Amino acid sequence: MTALETSVDARICPTIIDATAQVVVGQRPAIRQALTCILAGGHLLIEDLPGLGKTTLAHTLATVLGLSFKRLQFTADMLPADVVGSSVFMPGQPGGESGFRFMPGPVFTQMLLADEINRAPPKVQSALLEAMEERQVTVDGKRYPLPNVFFVIATQNPLEQAGTYPLPESQLDRFAMVIRLGYPDAETERQMLRSGGGRAHLDQVTPVIDAAGLQQLREQAANIHVAARLIDYVQSLLAVSREAPEFRVGLSPRAGLMLLNLARARALIEQRDHVLPDDIQAVLPELTNHRVGLIDYDGRDAASLLLERVPAP
Repeated sequence: MTALETSVDARICPTIIDATAQVVVGQRPAIRQALTCILAGGHLLIEDLPGLGKTTLAHTLATVLGLSFKRLQFTADMLPADVVGSSVFMPGQPGGESGFRFMPGPVFTQMLLADEINRAPPKVQSALLEAMEERQVTVDGKRYPLPNVFFVIATQNPLEQAGTYPLPESQLDRFAMVIRLGYPDAETERQMLRSGGGRAHLDQVTPVIDAAGLQQLREQAANIHVAARLIDYVQSLLAVSREAPEFRVGLSPRAGLMLLNLARARALIEQRDHVLPDDIQAVLPELTNHRVGLIDYDGRDAASLLLERVPAP
């Protein structure tokens, strides 16, 4: 494997993973997936039962990456203005002018944790659509840009739990990856029980990088080389997903672009200057399974069906 010319910067990725793993114990694969998603410029959805560390993972990553962080708890009585902000009438001081002033909502941050996003009704969930796609919000006909480094990490509980709403397909497609944490193994859980859990040590975490450094890593990832035959491979995966009778819908062009971005980000973490078929195959499940929806299910996921039907180059 060829080392990157900027390998000094790329070598910080294991340090980021190690620092996060000090708090989020026993979840290195999930941490790696989350970092891959962030370096690709995508948004992340973590779906799992309550109490498994979803919020802790998001908060720890924000701290390690040196990003401004806001947490927004989604509830059934929320309004879109609770997410993006609203115009508030401000009375003028003596001799001054009164008028409406925009008060930014929690979305104006570098990393937004949308906690239990599927407990809010669809009109609130849709308030994030413009922010996630265009990095801006529009209120009263005026556009307000979001920070250059902006990510949404959302958590959701399984839909069979009471008080949840399914996310619309348009929003699911804006999440680059959906991951699950799962229960810890016995040794990890014993370590957590002894130490009081990872959140007890969150105050001890210090930033490994800042927003400017993270932006540099994203730019390096965007410049990772993808061979023409791998472009053909991705295009074949997209085409087969649209023809497969087991899928409700096929993968969108947005999904294809993000698949390449995720593969580039994984190559960067591996300190390579080019993408391999393994990179595409490794990120495909977390990109695909929440997008297509299986009609016929025989124990396999959508990504495994695609990989069986499209030979690797």
